[in-house]
Amino acid sequence: MSRLAINTAQNVNLDYKLIGVGERFVAFLIDGLILLTYITMMENLVELSEIFDTDSWTKRGFLGLFLLPAFFYSLLCHIIFNGQTVGKMIMKIKVVRLDGAPTEWYNLLVRWMLRIVDVWLFFASIGVLSMLLSEKKQRIGDAAAGTVVISVKQKHKITSTILEDIDVDYVPVFNNVTKLTDKDVRIIKETFQISKKNRDYKTLTLLRNKVSEVLNIDSPLYDIEFLNTILKDYNYYTQNM
Repeated sequence: MSRLAINTAQNVNLDYKLIGVGERFVAFLIDGLILLTYITMMENLVELSEIFDTDSWTKRGFLGLFLLPAFFYSLLCHIIFNGQTVGKMIMKIKVVRLDGAPTEWYNLLVRWMLRIVDVWLFFASIGVLSMLLSEKKQRIGDAAAGTVVISVKQKHKITSTILEDIDVDYVPVFNNVTKLTDKDVRIIKETFQISKKNRDYKTLTLLRNKVSEVLNIDSPLYDIEFLNTILKDYNYYTQNM
C-alpha cells in the first residue's frame, strides 16, 4: 500500500494512504452525474422557459453561458473546497501537495488544464496508465502540479499528538514555555488528559507543580486552566518560530 509521509511543524510524523484509479474513478463518476444533472436542467430551462422563446442562435448563446460553470466545475470546486470536488468529498479523498501542504490555486490550475491529456484524450487511458506506473499514483497533471491524491478517511486525532487547536487571535500567557521540548510536552499532555479524564486531581496538582518548578512560573490559574494554557502557549510559539 502506497503512503505519503508528512512531517508537521512540531516534528510529528503523519502518513496518509495514496489513492489510485479505483476511488478516483468513482469520485469522477459522481461528479459526472452532478454535471449531467446540471446540464440537463439548464437545457430544459432554456428550451421550456418563455424568457428564452426566441431564435435558435440566441437560445444557444444563453445555453452556452449557463453551461460555463459546468466547464469550470472541477477547477472551481478544488479551489473553493481546498482540494476536493463533491465526488471527492463523498469518497473522502483529497488533493494535496507532495509535502502535505494545502494546494494553491496555481497547482490546481495546472492539474485542471492537463485533464485534456489525462482524461479527455484516448478515453482517459493516459491518466490511468500514468497512475498505474507512478510510484505516488500521480496522473500527468499531478506530476506537473506537484500534487497527489490522499485518503482522509482515517483522520489523525489532534489529541493523539502534541498539537493543540488554537485560535488565530490567541494571545500567549507564558513566554518561557519554549524551554520545554516536544518530548516534555507530549508527557505533559498525556498525563494531563488521563488525569483529567479520571478526575485524578492529585496528579494534576503534582503535574502543575512540576511544570511550574521547571519553568519558574507562579500563576494564580487553577491546575486544569494552567496546564491547558501551557500546552496552547507551546503550540503558539512553535508554530510561529
